[in-house]
Amino acid sequence: MSKDMSFEAVMARRPETMKKAIGIDYDVFESGSIAFDYERMMRETGYSLQEIQKIQSETGVGNTPVYELRNLTALARKFAPKGKGARIFVKDEAANPSGSFKARRAATACYHAKKLGYKGVIAATSGNYGAAVASQAAMRRLKCIIVQECYDSRGIGQPEIVEKARKCEAYGAEVVQLTVGPELFYSFLRLLEETGYFNASLYTPFGIAGVETLGYELSMEFREREGKDPDVVVVTNAGGGNLTGTARGLIKADADTQVVGASVDLSGLHMASDTQFNKKSFTTGHTGFGIPFATWPDRSDVPRSAARPLRYMDRYVTVNQGSVFYMTEALAQLEGLERGPAGNTSLAATFALAQELDEDKIIVAQETEYTGAGKHIQPQLTFAKENGIEIVIGDPKDEIPGENIVLPEDPSYIKTKDIDLNKIKRSYIRNCIKNTKVNSVTSEDIEFLVKDTKSSEEFVKKILDELEIAY
Repeated sequence: MSKDMSFEAVMARRPETMKKAIGIDYDVFESGSIAFDYERMMRETGYSLQEIQKIQSETGVGNTPVYELRNLTALARKFAPKGKGARIFVKDEAANPSGSFKARRAATACYHAKKLGYKGVIAATSGNYGAAVASQAAMRRLKCIIVQECYDSRGIGQPEIVEKARKCEAYGAEVVQLTVGPELFYSFLRLLEETGYFNASLYTPFGIAGVETLGYELSMEFREREGKDPDVVVVTNAGGGNLTGTARGLIKADADTQVVGASVDLSGLHMASDTQFNKKSFTTGHTGFGIPFATWPDRSDVPRSAARPLRYMDRYVTVNQGSVFYMTEALAQLEGLERGPAGNTSLAATFALAQELDEDKIIVAQETEYTGAGKHIQPQLTFAKENGIEIVIGDPKDEIPGENIVLPEDPSYIKTKDIDLNKIKRSYIRNCIKNTKVNSVTSEDIEFLVKDTKSSEEFVKKILDELEIAY
């Protein structure tokens, strides 16, 4: 008897499908009404840092170079108060085989899939992770399918996403391209059922643990090079895995470093909207992912997301689209490094934040990514114009996502805007109550919420009182 493949039936089988496709029984980590044992999940289903370093070295991943951006530092100091202007560095993750830090996540996932005897891997992603999985799968001799949300209902795809599909195909992967909407996850689940392949999700413990090597390397490299840890590391934030993994690596190195998340401000645009899909000029690293995933990490394609950015974030800032484009040009023309927009999101924030810090401080933009035809500024801005976006030069404060892109008149206009982390943490706690549908919580739940929001028992209880939840 054949399975019912209707949307409702496939979605209803999600827990069973995921368990088979990941090899993790998430139920064993559940406790209380809201709580689950996050550290146990990371410990029991992941690998040690040393094991991951060995796994990554087998396929040329990691140990990427660090560059001091002396010319950008000098430029930042021109606009900084006297004595301010930290030294700016960048970790060049474009040196990884597929051109981004996501090779670290994919290396662990593909190794684990091979170890467990899966014949292939599947990932649902329109971004760099697809290329990373395809690359690592090729090295491990695994079959690979990438499910990609690529087009709006008119069949128009963004240059960067279309290019990434070609990159995945170049590595030998099969790419399934879809229009924006709920069919992405449905199609992903169907393929997992039909093939029996491993779910190389961005959000499994294997994937997040793979990024820990990045944070650990940063600490070790700066101790050897400068005799101290970096003072601030700025991480482009989308689904939270980049920040979570990097911060955990820094913690494992016992580093004294502030972790700052940075996203492109796309407030007002809905990422699942067909009409707004092509109104954004960034496919990742923006608030359309950063805010929703911070306020409810378990919206991802696994029962419990291992990306928990609020546990590790000391500060969260946004930059406008135009500033990232400007910084992309500045990096190329002042430092001789042509890199893609995702890493330049954190670099734009780094440039502004450096001006707040003393000259003897060290601030690091935590990653770069590869560049290519679809990632260049010109096709991005041309595509924006074709979709009704006005391109102007002026003050980034005047930028309205979906209506215009404001390129800074000069570098002094590149600023960050702080996001109220307490507001984000309140939203997360509210979502926990709403999605678990509980009327009361245990002391274990409260302890979990304190850790998951990097807050205090007093803070959590205040929100619970506002929601009239017993404890």
